[in-house]
Amino acid sequence: QVQLVESGGGRVQPGGSLRLSCAASGSMRNINTMAWYRQAPGKERELVASSSSGGSRHGEINIADPVKGRFTISRDETKKIVFLQMNRLKPEDTAIYYCYVEEFRLAGPRNYWGKGTAVTVVS
Repeated sequence: QVQLVESGGGRVQPGGSLRLSCAASGSMRNINTMAWYRQAPGKERELVASSSSGGSRHGEINIADPVKGRFTISRDETKKIVFLQMNRLKPEDTAIYYCYVEEFRLAGPRNYWGKGTAVTVVS
């Protein structure tokens, strides 16, 4: 049973920082992509940042334009943990942040989601 557990969310003032962590547990052999998505109230879930390690996409990092230059993604391959460092937070960053993992399998990729951690940016 694969589980993704996020932590690090909270309430912060504009300009502040938070670091989100997501630990993956369970039987996963080949992780292709670890990523963070977010969903703000009344909006669709969107990609924030992703880190790929599978095949030709090894080392590929994608950062969404609204957070580029402020957020960074990193991962500990051994511990199956992905981090999202969020700096210079803005009120529009307020959302539920979800961890996402794509596992490579011969029968096709399998995707996993965490339950989310809330980030609130308010004065």
